[in-house]
Amino acid sequence: MYSNHISGHLVDLGCGESSLKEYFLQYADSYTGVDWAGTLHNSKADVLSNLNERIDLGNETADTLISMSVIEHLCEPQVFLNESYRILKKNGYMILQVPWQWHIHEAPDDYFRYTIYGLKYMFKKAGFKQVHVEAQTGLFTTSIIKMNYFIARFIRGPIYLRWLLTCAAIPIWTIGQLVAPYLDKIDGNWEAESQSYIVIARKIN
Repeated sequence: MYSNHISGHLVDLGCGESSLKEYFLQYADSYTGVDWAGTLHNSKADVLSNLNERIDLGNETADTLISMSVIEHLCEPQVFLNESYRILKKNGYMILQVPWQWHIHEAPDDYFRYTIYGLKYMFKKAGFKQVHVEAQTGLFTTSIIKMNYFIARFIRGPIYLRWLLTCAAIPIWTIGQLVAPYLDKIDGNWEAESQSYIVIARKIN
């Protein structure tokens, strides 16, 4: 997962349960998780800080910044990116994942969806000079995943009925997710219908 950009001291912004900590420590020397006190997750944060405001870390303290499915939940995303730039060391990388074609979740704290152009604009406004945005799926995988979640939301009722409906849905889910990546190869414009984006941005000063 873009491990060639991970090194030194890594700061996980919006870490939640820090579920990827051990993975990151295969490549980073040390890890700090940052999240706000009101998170819905079972927080394992080392530092409590509201990511919509000044982050409680010093200037140029991180060699690598990670933020996974966080920025859509921030009401002040530009402040977050500005602060990310401040705490990142020169020549350091920020790796950010954000949904695009995705349902509202963790409401009411779900504020924005970002196009590839909006992401580039905001990162460059924060000061990042090298900004690469990569679509994660094409139209078919995006559509299959959205359909699968739609079906899952309608599986309800007594436990036996939920069990029967889940058994009926599993083949649909499985076949769709196996076939969709191959169909994505005929989609020449992943950016338009991607489920999510990965941003790799570098601080050069």
